[in-house]
Amino acid sequence: MTSKHAIVVKNLQNQVAKYYSQKTPFRVYHGSTNSTRVLTFKRSEMVDVSDLNNVISVDIEKQTVIVEPNVPMDKLVKATLKHGLVPPVVPEFPGITIGGAIQGAAAETSSHKYGCVSQTANWIEYILGDGSLVKASPQEHADLFYGAAGSYGSLGLITATEIQLIPATKYVSVTHYQITSFAEGIKMMKHYANLGTDFVEWYMFSKDRGAVVVGTMTNKIQGRLLRFSRPQDNWYFLYIKEVAATGMQITDSIPLKDYLFRFNRGAFWAAEIGFKDYNIPFNRIMRFLFDPLLRTRKLYQVLQESAASQSYICQDIMLPESGMVPFLDYMDKEFNMYPLGGCPIKPEPRSPLQCNGIDADIVFNLGVYGLRVEPYEKFVAANRQIEAKTNELGGKKWFYSHNYYSYEEFWKVYDKTWYDKLRKKYKATSLPDIFNRTRVNEKYKVQKRRGVIKTVLGIAKLRIVD
Repeated sequence: MTSKHAIVVKNLQNQVAKYYSQKTPFRVYHGSTNSTRVLTFKRSEMVDVSDLNNVISVDIEKQTVIVEPNVPMDKLVKATLKHGLVPPVVPEFPGITIGGAIQGAAAETSSHKYGCVSQTANWIEYILGDGSLVKASPQEHADLFYGAAGSYGSLGLITATEIQLIPATKYVSVTHYQITSFAEGIKMMKHYANLGTDFVEWYMFSKDRGAVVVGTMTNKIQGRLLRFSRPQDNWYFLYIKEVAATGMQITDSIPLKDYLFRFNRGAFWAAEIGFKDYNIPFNRIMRFLFDPLLRTRKLYQVLQESAASQSYICQDIMLPESGMVPFLDYMDKEFNMYPLGGCPIKPEPRSPLQCNGIDADIVFNLGVYGLRVEPYEKFVAANRQIEAKTNELGGKKWFYSHNYYSYEEFWKVYDKTWYDKLRKKYKATSLPDIFNRTRVNEKYKVQKRRGVIKTVLGIAKLRIVD
């Protein structure tokens, strides 16, 4: 560790210790967010970790990187690629930080091999609720190491972590397999996951039309060489949709970095919805002209400033194999909500708070994004329906999105006895618990124009009140 890191960490320890002595709860402020929940911080009850944004070291021989928690994914990938290495799980939005990825249970299309980002960590440096500093790993403070995954900062504060790396390649070769049913897609995803393929993802555009996309890391170009990161490039989602419409099995190649951040432009299909809302023609010219605003960092700023997430359903669900078809049939019947997307994921039952903390051979992610539901009462009811169905089928959900569980419902899903014991052991009882950190309690007025204007002017910021 560097002396600069030690100084910043010591200052944070002093802040946390002060809050602990005063029994004052606090929240961690990163300066940005990839949560769809509208966040508000109280200046007197927050710890600012925005200075912990450095890649400390890369060990080529051990294939590891030590990194501070506020380092975003694009900065981390850039640092490791210089050495011919890459993290095995890279969330597709470049602004997601490594600390947020660990405590927020970030996963990717390589997660059937490696699990969530937390499962690629060798150890985590952690400030406990009383300000003391520990290093948690599978060998030391193992209960904290596994418990912190998916804990959303409710057990303490990550200050550094060591991530295992894998050799990088120049390209990812992607092959599209057309599917005509939910069951066929699940069977095919499981097949390629069991083969140990590098990347597996799927998309459904209707109940009987979709594609499973299988990616292989390679140094050779197969088919067309396509890019998705420049303003003139197509969006990856539109590319997937166009290939699915052909009904053909097609193989193309994508530069590795373009593939890792393939949904940065457009945020899946979210930005397309924005074009429709503002009656802007959705064509290649307009996407080129608006490109700076259509990347995920800017889109999240618009979302926070506008509170538009309180009118569009956005949930990420994790289900065991047995629950997938029933859940998809339910979504088709009740909401007719398409497209849908997701990937298979390696479970981690040792991390009960994490969405893949399910005792199964394999679990599946399903992204449920984009349906506009108004008025607000109907929107809340729709989210609660989805939560109830998820619970009924043995699933869990990510809490970057809206959580409307009641207290009783929430603690039927998660083990409160285990969680409270862990919080007590590691001096975290004065911190807001995971339920209070993630539940939506406040209704905000949706102001879409304000969100766009403040983002264009460069004055969009997370809400901080005195």
